[in-house]
Amino acid sequence: MKAHVYVTLKRTVLDAQGQTVADALRRMEYRGVADVRQGKYFLLTLEDGLEQNAVQAEVERIAREVLTNPVIEEFTFRLES
Repeated sequence: MKAHVYVTLKRTVLDAQGQTVADALRRMEYRGVADVRQGKYFLLTLEDGLEQNAVQAEVERIAREVLTNPVIEEFTFRLES
């Protein structure tokens, strides 16, 4: 099983890198992009045989305690068999 974890800055935190990319896209005349937020992506490969609920709880714990800075970042994840 694999867990795809996406970490981004909270909406209340200025994303200077995302803003720079958005500005560059506008200058390069790309259309239709309203906003850009940068972030981090982690792919966790989990051991076989773990129960779905246990996997979900463990991935959430890892993301909360290790992969993010909870003061300025938030995360989402999805599991894949």
